[in-house]
Amino acid sequence: MQTASGKKIIGCVAAPKTNESVRSILLMLAVSAATALVFTGCATKNYVRNQTAPLIQQTNELDDQTATNHRDLGSLSQRSEQGITQAQAAADAANQKAQAAGQSATKAQQSAQEAWNRADSLSGVVSNLDTYHQVADVQVHFAFNRAELTSKDKEQLDQFAGQLGATPSYILEVTGGTDSVGASEYNYQLSEARAEAVVQYLASKYNIQAHKFYFIGIGKDKSVASNKTATGRAENRRVDVQLLANSVGSSTPGQQANAAGGM
Repeated sequence: MQTASGKKIIGCVAAPKTNESVRSILLMLAVSAATALVFTGCATKNYVRNQTAPLIQQTNELDDQTATNHRDLGSLSQRSEQGITQAQAAADAANQKAQAAGQSATKAQQSAQEAWNRADSLSGVVSNLDTYHQVADVQVHFAFNRAELTSKDKEQLDQFAGQLGATPSYILEVTGGTDSVGASEYNYQLSEARAEAVVQYLASKYNIQAHKFYFIGIGKDKSVASNKTATGRAENRRVDVQLLANSVGSSTPGQQANAAGGM
């Protein structure tokens, strides 16, 4: 641009072009920086992702393994508890069986002791009733595991009872027995049932008062024959009846006969 004097003015026109160039350069730098930041951010994210992915995977695998171990431990604990419970139940059952066996043994011992005590008591009662002596006796037998009197048994008891009228002061000792077959407790009951059958027959038919009878069942405790043979076992299935008379103030049929013969 020239003035009226013909001189050129340089800075006024060039200055605007310089400012635009600077702005363009700054803009390009800004864009480049932004682009670099974008790419740098993406690269950083990818780097972080690549580095952390294996860690996350390992963590997940560790969690899975931990969960598996926990389940295995839970299953093992459950099986252990079941095993302990079963073992305890078996121990309790064995203990109960042992206690039951002990109680049965104790009961059997008590029953045996009771039977002997009753036998001793019977002997004591008889021996304490002044002076009694045996006048007569009879023995009746029973079928296996039975307590009913047969016609033959009743006939023998009838013959035996014919002597009662001639013996005013007497008692009847009735002892029931069994063979060795069966449990002791059952045989005690069976032998007593046999003795009671004899007592009931004599009492009802001959009007014998209850205080005249002393009866007991001794089971298989006292055998009169060997239990190794059928014949011996049949002999042991019996009831022994003894007529005992008091010699004081009374006389037996034999004594009466002797007295008559001496007169």
